[in-house]
Amino acid sequence: MNPRLAAARALAAVLSGKASLNSSLPAQLDKVEERDRGLTQDLAFGTARWQPRLDLLAAQLLQKPFKAADADVQALLLVGLYQLFYTRIPAHAAIGETVGCADKLKKPWAKGLLNAVLRRAQREGEELLASLERDPVVRTAHPRWLQKSLKAFWPEQWEAICAANNAHPPMILRVNRRHHSRDAYLALLADAGIGASACPFSRDGIVLAEACDVRSLPGFADGWISVQDEAAQLSADLLELAPGQRVLDACCAPGGKTCHLLEAEPGLAQMVAIDLEAKRLARVRENLDRLQLDAELIACDARDTASWWDGKPFQRILLDAPCSATGVIRRHPDIKLTRQAEDIPALAALQGELLDALWPTLEVGGMLLYATCSSLPTENTDVIDAFLARTPGARELDLATEAGLRQPHGRQLLAQEGGHDGFYYAKLIKIAASRG
Repeated sequence: MNPRLAAARALAAVLSGKASLNSSLPAQLDKVEERDRGLTQDLAFGTARWQPRLDLLAAQLLQKPFKAADADVQALLLVGLYQLFYTRIPAHAAIGETVGCADKLKKPWAKGLLNAVLRRAQREGEELLASLERDPVVRTAHPRWLQKSLKAFWPEQWEAICAANNAHPPMILRVNRRHHSRDAYLALLADAGIGASACPFSRDGIVLAEACDVRSLPGFADGWISVQDEAAQLSADLLELAPGQRVLDACCAPGGKTCHLLEAEPGLAQMVAIDLEAKRLARVRENLDRLQLDAELIACDARDTASWWDGKPFQRILLDAPCSATGVIRRHPDIKLTRQAEDIPALAALQGELLDALWPTLEVGGMLLYATCSSLPTENTDVIDAFLARTPGARELDLATEAGLRQPHGRQLLAQEGGHDGFYYAKLIKIAASRG
């Protein structure tokens, strides 16, 4: 299959609200030649990254918007525009190959439309984009609701956040303490001629000068390192783990933090890791097996403690709560297409429900670390503020890190170009059991 058609079909599912790229793209990648898979991924992710900008440009070039049933043609047009403005693919090839894909959609009328619009974009696109630059949606390539939210919450940082969201993320490694120190592994990378440097906040983090096939890194198959963003790595030390503790990782998939906790403290009495979907736990098991670690995996709704909790209290809980993922847009740019403003209050309510449900499973004196990969205070400090107000036995603890910005509750890490993702942490201690 032509990589442009594969990318467009994956994107069409996203535009129609039926899937994310993580779920729609793999099936399309299976249909293209091995040599074209990298191009297909770049076309899909790159088009999603710049979609808010490209969509407004397309609206200027089209006489009327597409019907809902023609999301595939719309996606193909956006893929064509992405090639013209954000790749080194020659314009004649970008246009010719994209237009040719229309035959496979069984919509012959689309061929002439795509050809006309893309050729006009080649002639007039730069001028049209320049005229649209006054619109912050075009300038930042963020949907209007999100651009306004970031500007309201982070008036001094919002443009830098948008720029970081649009940049390609660095490849960051987590060194497995059970095998090597970070310095020792940096030496191995240097011996292999691989440029790398230590992350500033995570004691286990290494950022590579250039992304590479993880299988080419020393000891990957043997569990010496994993790929994990620096912000996500902070949880292992913030939890203050100690031998003999029983630890819960709620909402654990894909298991990066589960594995890191086990690497950081080999003497844990038990690690229980739960997630809503059994199929997501398969990925957790794969990561555990590669690293030769073990945890009790349970597929369940974390809020339904009667269905999974055995009544034995946990000394530590990590709640990496479901969220808008607005802090990891650079890794998942289709969030710009799938997430809507009305999702945020519902997510905040879910986060509060998870805190309320899990709190009784924590022993008195135990700690709960609340985390999200959101950049929106509505899901972060506001959630913690409301929880503390209704939970007399909960107190907040300071976080032992200089990463991010201190908030009324917790710390907010904002996405950094060349550095960590956007993330939020707050740490709570249980000073008394809840009164019935």
